[in-house]
Amino acid sequence: MNWWKNLKGRVKRAEALSKHTSFRIGGKADFFIEPEDNEDLKLLFKLAEKEKLRLLFIGSGSNILPKDGRIKKIVVHLSSGNFTKLKFENNYCEAGSGVTLVKLIRLASSHGLTGLEFLTGIPGTVGGAVMMNAGAWGKEIADCLEEVSVMDYNGKVIKLKRDKIKFVYRSSGLEGYIILGAKFRLSKSALDKIKNRIDGYLKERRKTQGFVFPNAGSIFKNPPDNTAGRLIDLCGLKGSSAGGAIISEKHANFILNRNNAKASDVLKLMKLAKIKVKHNFNINLEPEIEIWG
Repeated sequence: MNWWKNLKGRVKRAEALSKHTSFRIGGKADFFIEPEDNEDLKLLFKLAEKEKLRLLFIGSGSNILPKDGRIKKIVVHLSSGNFTKLKFENNYCEAGSGVTLVKLIRLASSHGLTGLEFLTGIPGTVGGAVMMNAGAWGKEIADCLEEVSVMDYNGKVIKLKRDKIKFVYRSSGLEGYIILGAKFRLSKSALDKIKNRIDGYLKERRKTQGFVFPNAGSIFKNPPDNTAGRLIDLCGLKGSSAGGAIISEKHANFILNRNNAKASDVLKLMKLAKIKVKHNFNINLEPEIEIWG
């Protein structure tokens, strides 16, 4: 029996997650489902519970490392038009969970709104960025949030004000919810000034990180009063490789898919970095990326 037959959205079987991650790595998910709207998502919750199948949510796949082989889960992608709406009013912007950060920044700037430029170069979606409290250059997405629209696993839609959400470094505490969208509080600015800020952030990223090979951004969270990249670099690990993966020679907290790397190659380099940093500095590195298996 096809338990998914009443869903309105697209359903794919044995879908290669390497097609949906910025790492270009990952085994095949049993199901890859793109719900049509909130009601379709609610139905999916009920069906998954009945079938005893776990749900995993993916945006741009820019912070995820799916393991090799079969992923016995339902991977959910909120990519339909109902999850990618954008609305601008005065100094506010409402964006659906599936809106890419690239599009959000571009359209906000076209409306003369500033405050999101620091996210330039992060290949994520609004949902993923809010869930992990994405940030760069000392700023976080939580800094410009007004409220977040979420759904609990009973299908109830709730709007949470910023001050009711316990944002911390690289975490929102919203793991018990599905993020449907977010409302941002921005400021007016001249278009040329916004463009200069975007160009500046992009230039700095290219200089310090590079965009030559597929990657998942920062692999480890920065420890208090330190940076993971600095610690890994001091261990002499830049350029270390395993299979098709290599620790970037530009930024040691980046692992690159240089030549058809497998998840196991990346995990070997992560283990190496953790062991060396622990041995040399007695610091435990914590992954920033999600590892699916």
